[in-house]
Amino acid sequence: MKNSILITGANGFVGLSLLKKTISRGYNVKCSTRKINSLMSEVQTFVMGEMIHSTDWMLALKSINVIIHLAARVHVMHEIADDPLAEFRYVNVEGTLNLARQAATAGVRRFVFVSSVKVNGESTVLDKPFSPDDYPDPRDPYGISKREAEDGLFAISRETGMEVVIIRPTLVYGPGVKANFYTMMRWLHKGVPLPFGAVQNKRSLVALDNLVSFIVHCLDHPKAANEIFLISDGEDVSTTELLQKMANAFGKKALLLPIPVELMKLFANILGKGDVAQRLFGSLQVDSSKARDLLGWRPVTTMDEQLKKTADAFLKDAKTLKERS
Repeated sequence: MKNSILITGANGFVGLSLLKKTISRGYNVKCSTRKINSLMSEVQTFVMGEMIHSTDWMLALKSINVIIHLAARVHVMHEIADDPLAEFRYVNVEGTLNLARQAATAGVRRFVFVSSVKVNGESTVLDKPFSPDDYPDPRDPYGISKREAEDGLFAISRETGMEVVIIRPTLVYGPGVKANFYTMMRWLHKGVPLPFGAVQNKRSLVALDNLVSFIVHCLDHPKAANEIFLISDGEDVSTTELLQKMANAFGKKALLLPIPVELMKLFANILGKGDVAQRLFGSLQVDSSKARDLLGWRPVTTMDEQLKKTADAFLKDAKTLKERS
């Protein structure tokens, strides 16, 4: 019999796709969110508001076997809080551990926590990827809060016997992606020349379809219990290669100028954009072989296939916006 699952953060980029997948697989699904989406008419939905240390989850947890915890205060590009770490801890640590304690009391068997590769660190040396066994080295408040939540979850697991699964994704992309990934797609679609033709870094990414597939794989697999997984497509690319693949997905040729990377880093630092330069020019690779070797999981899509789906969704949305204007 399929598990009864609760998905938190079900209205987000990953959450909506995960909701569709679990419903199609026949799981008995409940979800929690801060606002209702039309898809949620198919499942029992709890509007919980802000996830904090005092949130009462007991009604949502009734008859639940497994939790997939996506809800979080996410990485903020333009932070305005006086104490960012305190703000992240308030939701990502205190809110998460409050949910986990109530889950254990309610008899939940497994708690699947979608964390972040930022727990491992911000960058890697080329071709020396992070592994699940590396000592955590988070550098920003978001990564620190995720690491502290992981530690707290394992402590609760030891105390109560509730199984914990930690999943640390790399950058997730797919239909509906926003932020910098969407901006690059918009530039490429417009044919804007970009100064990224000579970037020789390597970065691991994970397709939305692959991440959702792996999360679902972890719901029932006995060997996933109390393990940490780094998850990616297993196909590392440079920024230059990624832009070329994105352009190909649009049926275009990328106009990439071979500007020296060190020169671009210098200008980025002068403009106070050193963090952006790190993401564009630095390497961040992960070893996701544990997911394959221990659990027998395999990616369900390739990077090129997912980029084509992403480009098609981008074009569909652009057409809809044009028709409305």
